[in-house]
Amino acid sequence: METVLLVEDAHDLAQAILQELSAHGYHTRHAADGIQALEFHAQEPPALVILDWMLPRLDGLEVLRRLRQSSATPVLMLTARSEEIDRVLGLELGADDYLTKPFSMRELVIRVHALLRRAERMRQIMQADQVGAEKPLYYASLRLEPFTHQAYLDNELLDLGATEFSLLHLLLRSPGRAFHRSYLLDTVWGQTFEGTDRSVDTAVLRLRRKLGSLGEAIEMVWGIGYRLRSERKEE
Repeated sequence: METVLLVEDAHDLAQAILQELSAHGYHTRHAADGIQALEFHAQEPPALVILDWMLPRLDGLEVLRRLRQSSATPVLMLTARSEEIDRVLGLELGADDYLTKPFSMRELVIRVHALLRRAERMRQIMQADQVGAEKPLYYASLRLEPFTHQAYLDNELLDLGATEFSLLHLLLRSPGRAFHRSYLLDTVWGQTFEGTDRSVDTAVLRLRRKLGSLGEAIEMVWGIGYRLRSERKEE
């Protein structure tokens, strides 16, 4: 049974949500304030957090900010705020989805199902991307050696930072595949990264410059992210 941590201080609403989640086969824990939520998450990391915006002791946005310092646990925010700027703020801090009060229990359960399915698909994709991750890779005049963490262009060693190397490594393993910016943030920057999609664009720009004319092979896919053009050279 997957565990869902509900962080909600309104007693009647919390009990209704807990009952609904239990009826759909989830194991639940309930925290009534922000401090308790962080303690529960540290004790037993859940599969998903349902997090109210307005909480005693520590508000939901601060709880979210602290969670994102060390965890990628999916977070569904509950808020009575309907203004777009408030929703955007929550998403920028790392929330995966939100529901505006009042909401139906049916919609809540649907959102929970969707977030958990997405998290599982992401886990499977990331595992698959690690298969063969230590093999040397070749692309035109470019050679990447994962074991020594070095990359060469025309047999000249490239001066790549850790992020640039990881980004190039991921692109080289799947030429032609379009990578969403959010996926690049998860895999290249890791769970502790706090930032925005703009960080991906900046890193890609630096990498393109260091690759010279070959940098043009890293193509932007509008509305999604980036891909390496399918022109791979096999040794």
